[in-house]
Amino acid sequence: MSRFRRSAILALCLLGSLLLALPVQAATANRASSAPTVLVLGDSLSAGYGIDVRQGWVALLQQQLQRLGYGHRVVNASVSGETTGGALARLPRALALHHPAVVIVELGGNDGLRALPPAQVQSNLQRITLLSKAAGAHVLLLGMRLPPNYGPAYTTRFTATYLAVAKAQQVPLVPFFLAGVVERPEWFQADGIHPVAAAQPRLLHNVWPQLQPLLAPH
Repeated sequence: MSRFRRSAILALCLLGSLLLALPVQAATANRASSAPTVLVLGDSLSAGYGIDVRQGWVALLQQQLQRLGYGHRVVNASVSGETTGGALARLPRALALHHPAVVIVELGGNDGLRALPPAQVQSNLQRITLLSKAAGAHVLLLGMRLPPNYGPAYTTRFTATYLAVAKAQQVPLVPFFLAGVVERPEWFQADGIHPVAAAQPRLLHNVWPQLQPLLAPH
């Protein structure tokens, strides 16, 4: 057999293998695109600031879903420094792009640190919740608290915004996302704001009990 003929046969075999593989690849892509999506809309606490993002609680959530046999995929739309207003502006595109079954809202901390009016934070969180529900998604709200140096009047009003939105919109609430973490200074980076990798499983632990009931089909 000539070298040319052997090369031609080899090329045809390779082409045939590629053609046979295409349906499998397409099916895999279709399965991934049809998997229900959990969209995490958060700030640096969910974006994995200062740590390997693979160690963040959002990545751990994806691992837990896979380990427990859930078919969901997690999309992390969190941005360091994000405010409720910034996330609200980004939300319509994220909803149109990912069609989430669940939206986890982890926002407000940066608003509070900037001493923005609690009424404004509440309005933004309410609109985020309304838009997500209108798009067919369940919503889970993660509450935040501020350091006491912001004064009792402001911190009390700020904390109450989450409960008010959860009650008005009838959505589940994690009262304090950092519960069990703020009590351990060694679980924070040098800035005293962002949890280290060791704290991330605890954050997931705080979220999971309220999230799990939302993972059932609509």
